[in-house]
Amino acid sequence: MPCPLPLPDVLEDGTVHIFSTSGAGGDAALAMVREVTASAEIGKTYLGKVVRLAEFGAFVEIFPGTDGLLHISEVAEHRIQDIRKELKEGDQLLVKVISIDGNKIRLSRKAVLRDQRHKAGARVEHPERK
Repeated sequence: MPCPLPLPDVLEDGTVHIFSTSGAGGDAALAMVREVTASAEIGKTYLGKVVRLAEFGAFVEIFPGTDGLLHISEVAEHRIQDIRKELKEGDQLLVKVISIDGNKIRLSRKAVLRDQRHKAGARVEHPERK
């Protein structure tokens, strides 16, 4: 019986070849390989899931097996007294990687909110000419 998804062929140098008889199967295999090999990049924005809350912030999973710290000071543009009033476990939110030190990833939601505000302001300040 054939395998429902194509299996990737991994060479000694780390090169991965994916062979498939269908586009959907190939896309699914590619997504799995990317998920397994993904690594965080400084400046990149991810849709993450809050997996644990602490007094000083939240741990957010940005992809399977990779969590980062969202410090309480990086949750919003205003001061937050209690992280539990702002976030709950299971919440999904956009976060930006602001630094990586070894295996420690620091995240910011405030940076994402600031970027969104800048983009919205740019659209209002420069309306299309008729």
